Amino acid sequence: MAEVTVEIVGFAESECGPFPCDETRSCGLETCYPSNSLMDAISALRDELLAGYGEKVEVKTTLIDEEVPDHIREIIEERHPPIPIVLVNGRLTSIGRVSLDLIKEEIDYALEES
Repeated sequence: MAEVTVEIVGFAESECGPFPCDETRSCGLETCYPSNSLMDAISALRDELLAGYGEKVEVKTTLIDEEVPDHIREIIEERHPPIPIVLVNGRLTSIGRVSLDLIKEEIDYALEES
């Protein structure tokens, strides 16, 4: 069982972050370039985290196109975070984009706490 769950919340057709995808790939992901697609970025993130952390980390996708789960609705109503929303072990992060290095920092912090 995974020690850390990374949940990415967004719309199926949304972008992976507020900045356009470019050749610098500041997000740290390469296989999804240049799609700028949230779904492609989540797939690339999952691959990178599996390679780096193995089964310690699970990446979960929550699409809110048709239905918003209660735990996500509460976060949106209270905090109004940008999409995509990045949760680590259910805790809202301030990342606001699919970024490998920033998400790894949150994972490492969560692993230290456990």
